[in-house]
Amino acid sequence: MIFVCPKCGEKLERQGNSYKCPNGHSFDISKQGYVNLLLGSKGGNHGDNKLMAQARRNFLDKGYYKKFADALVNTAAEFSKPGDVLIDCGCGEGYYTSQISDSVNNISVAGFDISKNAAAIAAKRNKNVSFAVASSFSIPLEDSSADIALEIFSPHCEREFKRILKTGGLLIMAIPLENHLYSLKKAVYDNAYKNSVNGFEIDGFELIKNTEIKYSELIKSNEDIKNLFMMTPYYYKTGEKEQARLNTLQELCVELEFSITVYKKLG
Repeated sequence: MIFVCPKCGEKLERQGNSYKCPNGHSFDISKQGYVNLLLGSKGGNHGDNKLMAQARRNFLDKGYYKKFADALVNTAAEFSKPGDVLIDCGCGEGYYTSQISDSVNNISVAGFDISKNAAAIAAKRNKNVSFAVASSFSIPLEDSSADIALEIFSPHCEREFKRILKTGGLLIMAIPLENHLYSLKKAVYDNAYKNSVNGFEIDGFELIKNTEIKYSELIKSNEDIKNLFMMTPYYYKTGEKEQARLNTLQELCVELEFSITVYKKLG
């Protein structure tokens, strides 16, 4: 078990249907297989709700992002070595985490997300990966315990990434590029805008590789278009007029543009 107790930082060991630390703190394993290590979260929901998590799973399982997923797998394979520990920070419903675990040999893979709904899908997707509910701003890992941290369109916490990575450890990040999903935004909004892409410098890390993946996909049903839209931040701020436009779209060719950057931790 890679995760540690979020209360005291001691190692967790499985005992029956729970994980327990030497200080007696206990965390039940859900029926889906994940463990909730997000303190103060009982009875509350964070991150993607159930509908959004299901939309993400349904869209990604159609293979529209496969070229991007393959590039991530190849990057993980290129920069990992046998025995490495890879942690997917903000793993969502586990699509990319699972593919890396299945395709990259001889490494240990774990993932966490702040959403219980996403973690439940992820844990059911792949039983060979340890999944937890946790936050990127308080990662339940020991200092210098991970060889690779993966961050795909998820909240960035430089301080925590520095803490959990070993010296010389790698941070693999993926972000959307300028034209990503621009046609979708144009079809829905009166004033569509392109993404702004910031510089690639991160304090305390050395950029060692940057790869751009750019292609287009024809989304062939309204259901798939709406599932894609629900994966984006735009979903939260869509009014009735824009929602009506979205409901009329039966087919749409969209730009899929990503950057995968690899950083080495210094010091």
